[in-house]
Amino acid sequence: MTNTVPTLTLNNGVQMPALGFGVYQSSPEDTAAAVRTALETGYRHIDTAAAYGNEREVGDGIRASGVDRSDIFIETKVWLNDYGFDSTRYAFDKAASKLGVDTIDLLLLHQPMSDDFDRTIDAYRGLESLLHDGHVHSIGISNFMPSQVEELLSATEVVPAVNQIENHPYFQQCQLQELNAEHGIVTQAWSPIGGITFYAVFGDDRVSVLDDAVIREIARAHGKSPAQVMLRWHLDQRRSAIPKSVTPSRIAENFDVFDFSLSTDELAAIDALDTGNRGGPVPEDITLVEFSLEILEA
Repeated sequence: MTNTVPTLTLNNGVQMPALGFGVYQSSPEDTAAAVRTALETGYRHIDTAAAYGNEREVGDGIRASGVDRSDIFIETKVWLNDYGFDSTRYAFDKAASKLGVDTIDLLLLHQPMSDDFDRTIDAYRGLESLLHDGHVHSIGISNFMPSQVEELLSATEVVPAVNQIENHPYFQQCQLQELNAEHGIVTQAWSPIGGITFYAVFGDDRVSVLDDAVIREIARAHGKSPAQVMLRWHLDQRRSAIPKSVTPSRIAENFDVFDFSLSTDELAAIDALDTGNRGGPVPEDITLVEFSLEILEA
C-alpha cells in the first residue's frame, strides 16, 4: 500500500491532503482508537466538529499516534449555538482546548443559519479575524447552498477555502460544485461513499450506492471495492473526501486508493448515477430553534 496522499492547494496557498478521515457519529469511546489507527495507516487529515462531541478524543488519538502535530491537518466546525463574532472566536478556544492544539488548520461554519443569516455572517467575520490573527490557517463553510454562498461572498472579505457538502454518486450537487469552483472554493464530500443512502429518504426501493451495479462492475474491473472506487472518483475529480469508519480493516481499505485511477468513461458512468435525492437535512431548514445543541466547555 502506498502512502502518497495527493494534496489540494486551497485558495490561500495552504496544502490540504485530499483524503481525510472523518469521525461523524463515532462514539467518544471509539474515536481515539480510530484516529490513532487512521494516522498509523497513513492518513494525515482528520475532520471533526464541535457538534460531534468527540473533539477531545480526536486530540487523544492524535497524541497516542506519535505522529507529529505539524504533519497533521486538523479540521473542525463551529455549531449554530456559537455563531456570532465573539461567540465564534470563543468557539475556537473551546475546540483548540479540547483538541489540545494551539492552531487549527481549517475551521468551518457547520451549517448556514437560514433563519438568522446575519448571525451567520457575523460568525464568518469571527472566522476571518481568527485567520488574520494566525489562530487558524484556513476558513470555510459547510452545507452552504448556492444562494447562501453568494450572499456570504457579498458580505465578507475572505473567500471560503472549502465548502463541505453531502456528495456521493447518488447526490452530486453539480451546480453547487460549479459555483464553488468558480470562486476557487474546494468541494469537500461528506458521506463520500454514500453511507447516507441507507436511509429512508431514498424510498422503500432504495439501493445503497455501495450495491450499485455500475460501481460494482467498475470495482471488479480494478480489483477494488465499491468504496475504493467511489473515493477514487472524488480524488480523480479534484474533490476532498472524508470517509468515516471505526473498523481497522475499513480504515485501511479506504486509504488504499492511490494505486489506480478511473478512466474518463468510468468517471462519466458514475456521474450518470446522480438521482438528485438528498440524504441529509435540507440546509435551508437548519434553524437554531430546531437544531440547538449546547457545545460544552473545554
